[in-house]
Amino acid sequence: MSDLVKEVRIGIIGMGRQGKIHSRNIVSRIEGARLVCVSDIYIDSAKEFVASLDRSIDVYEDYRDIIKREDVDAVIIASPTTTHEQVITDAAIANKDIFCEKPIAPDLATTDRLIELVEKTGVKFMVGFNRRFDPTFKRVKDLVVNGNVGEPQILLITSRDPAPPHLEYLKASGGIFFDTTIHDFDMARYLVDDEVTEVYATGNVLVDPRVKEFGDLDTTMVTLKFKNGAIASINNSRQAVYGYDQRVEVFGSKGSAQAFNETPNTVMLFDEDGVHSDKPLYFNEQRYPESFVNEVSAFVECIRNNTAPPVAGIDGKIPVLMAMAAKKSFDENRPITIDSIQAEVKGGNTR
Repeated sequence: MSDLVKEVRIGIIGMGRQGKIHSRNIVSRIEGARLVCVSDIYIDSAKEFVASLDRSIDVYEDYRDIIKREDVDAVIIASPTTTHEQVITDAAIANKDIFCEKPIAPDLATTDRLIELVEKTGVKFMVGFNRRFDPTFKRVKDLVVNGNVGEPQILLITSRDPAPPHLEYLKASGGIFFDTTIHDFDMARYLVDDEVTEVYATGNVLVDPRVKEFGDLDTTMVTLKFKNGAIASINNSRQAVYGYDQRVEVFGSKGSAQAFNETPNTVMLFDEDGVHSDKPLYFNEQRYPESFVNEVSAFVECIRNNTAPPVAGIDGKIPVLMAMAAKKSFDENRPITIDSIQAEVKGGNTR
């Protein structure tokens, strides 16, 4: 698109949970953008949802009807990962700017090809790691960048879901390192502002024994080493009975920046039985609503101002490398370097 675009006309591909979140936000909260059309294979459900927003929005069953429209400047891809390769390819060839939910593709060879394609065509390409755009975590990042904590030395990330997803989802999720920890891998790079060199992972099945049946974990600990010498610890669980547990700390040579769980209110009751407060906000839609607005706003602004997207293709690729290293580390019970994973990928051994 040309410089100084006044309005970005968007089509959304995939109207599941994430597609609906983006649709609501574009219609009601994101300046400089207009939702022109959406697509989903379950077209009746999509039509019903869109009618509750704006009846002027067109609804298609085939995403290619969006791609071929001349009045669509950009697409948001919120369809299943297995569809990403073809949709990204078609959109890039059609010169549509692209926002794609993670992961870019189910394997690194395809990811590399798609990154090369979008670079060749010159379209904007942004990956959806929404937690970077959460105001609380962004404040921690700013404190690190501004030197308030000094040189980062230790990063602690706690990310625990309030309840596990259904088993059918888990079977197709790719495993906890690729489905859940991948957000934390991205957050680690983002907060420390450095690249990870080594990964060590351990874990177990402590929530639902059925998870063992398809070789996954529901409780994990991952240790990271960074090029600058900093170290990180990430802990994940599929079930925290008290709610969605999302905390980070960056400890450095001058101090510590910590982000705690957010609750519906800040009231605390002090009585003879103890100190009481509300549970953390339940899940990602409740905890991270502003991040979903902010990430798409950033995408729109990079198109309008002809600037680089803040989360590029390489930012989508590296957390996958880290997840691969974590999986291999767990399987072999030893630390794994990112360089060794990259060498395996180049050699065609991606197991």
